[in-house]
Amino acid sequence: MTRGVPKGTLVAVGGNEDKEKDLKVLRTIAGLPEGGTKIVEVIPTASEIPNEVGQAYINAFSRIGISDVKVMDIRQRAQARDPALVQRIQAADVVFFTGGDQLRITSLIGGSPVLDAIREHYYNGGVVAGTSAGAAAMSGTMIFEGDAEKSMKKGNVQMVPGLGLIRTATIDTHFIQRGRISRLLEVIASNPGLIGLGLGEDTGIIIRDGDRVEAIGTGVVVVVDGHDIHYTNISSIELGDPIAVEHIIVHTLVEGAKYELSTQRYHHPPPRVVGALPPATPT
Repeated sequence: MTRGVPKGTLVAVGGNEDKEKDLKVLRTIAGLPEGGTKIVEVIPTASEIPNEVGQAYINAFSRIGISDVKVMDIRQRAQARDPALVQRIQAADVVFFTGGDQLRITSLIGGSPVLDAIREHYYNGGVVAGTSAGAAAMSGTMIFEGDAEKSMKKGNVQMVPGLGLIRTATIDTHFIQRGRISRLLEVIASNPGLIGLGLGEDTGIIIRDGDRVEAIGTGVVVVVDGHDIHYTNISSIELGDPIAVEHIIVHTLVEGAKYELSTQRYHHPPPRVVGALPPATPT
């Protein structure tokens, strides 16, 4: 079903966001809903230790003043059909997917009433956020496996349908720390109509209108654009053979920089004045 332009906001985080000190990324997420965040639903389905992970986010959000944080512990597909959980999604301000294994998210929640409710929440103006696996799962085309050291060889990176919250881009996480540029290059060489978004740790993106991307956090977002690829051999080589690509475009975003997925337009971050003093306090 065509829903048009989403009124809500997606936030994808590269993983390992600060939960103890400044909590900058989580504060940004909490500040997005109109009228402020009152209820957060944490979905730790990707994790093998959902109780511990859920409690960690209860503690983190409570540090920034949000007391109504619930954990939606979905471990079986039958749970994702529970009308009570659908009602909880409808009442939430922020739905937050944790890290772990993104295939657990798509296999347990995909095609369910809970996912339908999450999509409606997003299209009607709500915030859906995810970190690590929870960010990767947002893509229509989802990366779920691929050794970075063996990437750029045909067939190394495995892709499956994701949750489909963003269909014009694919998201990779822990990107800088785990050296995943080669696997994102392989994905975009295979799917040049997509934009690849590689998110560093404690770093993320806000996506508005399903198109306008803004970098947040302390690190770097890598953008891989294959729309103007001149040549690739990927369709004519055997599995395991190295991939050649001519004229693939790579950008990096830092906090405040923006990028439009539909037009591939880059917007510079606001200038920073090195060594500037804070404004004087009036006496």
